[in-house]
Amino acid sequence: MRVKIVCAYDGTDFHGWAAQPGLRTVQGVMEDGLALVLGLRRPGQPVVDAPHLVVAGRTDAGVHARQQICHVDIDDGLLGRLTGSGHDLAPCEGLRRRLGSVLPDDIVLKAVEPAPAGFDARFSALERTYVYRVCDDRRFLDPLTRRFVLFTRHPLDLDRLQDCAARIPGLRDFGSFALPNPGGTTIREVKKAFWTRRPVVTGADGQVEPLSGLLEFTIVADAFARSMVRSLVGAQIAVGQGGRSVDWFAKKLAVPRRESATGPIAAKGLCLEHIAYPADAQLAARAERIRARRTLSDGQ
Repeated sequence: MRVKIVCAYDGTDFHGWAAQPGLRTVQGVMEDGLALVLGLRRPGQPVVDAPHLVVAGRTDAGVHARQQICHVDIDDGLLGRLTGSGHDLAPCEGLRRRLGSVLPDDIVLKAVEPAPAGFDARFSALERTYVYRVCDDRRFLDPLTRRFVLFTRHPLDLDRLQDCAARIPGLRDFGSFALPNPGGTTIREVKKAFWTRRPVVTGADGQVEPLSGLLEFTIVADAFARSMVRSLVGAQIAVGQGGRSVDWFAKKLAVPRRESATGPIAAKGLCLEHIAYPADAQLAARAERIRARRTLSDGQ
């Protein structure tokens, strides 16, 4: 059975999503947990045949996710063992409960369910939405959000940030702001990109509510290349603080040339917020189409 898993995680103490030998990663921890609850390994023993998770979007080290989606193919016999002693649980619900009980506190399972026919967590996705959160005013610093919000010591000009963001949407080569995966490209189609400042909300006790006054950069695309969002944010912040011009940013978009000034900003402020999929009847066709390499001429 192909199983769809929806999870969320605090990426602070992970070396990204993708499994890497000797490093703590989200994929590694989840696959290890799956192997344990499916009886493919014993506690304290290495995994012999770990299930393989396919994810909608690989997050970098330190990046968070409020909605991450992945799938895994599990033998029906193994999955059937998780129905409970009284056989009162659906297999996927049994998996959700048992896997959730062995995962660390910085990973939370939101849902575990049978995947629709033709579903591929990565290739069936229509778009991904990321948000980067910045505090540029010490009055709104909150120690409870320090792991998820970037603090800048100099205020940012929202109009200049918006001017930059308005130039981002479209199909283009983001080579100035991204690194290609092996065999891939930095060509992506951004559908939306914009900055907003959250209003300042004061509670009944006179205290400023969490997240008040923060700047948030929202970006929606069919997919993202490595370090793309953080590099776009870093360059825009340089413009927002007056160190670079909007024209400089526009030229970097127009001419894909990587340099240190367009390198990625800190990961802590970035969060994968949402992944959208087409109707179930269109999942397989979408996956087949997106498996082809993107080019500037094919609209992908």
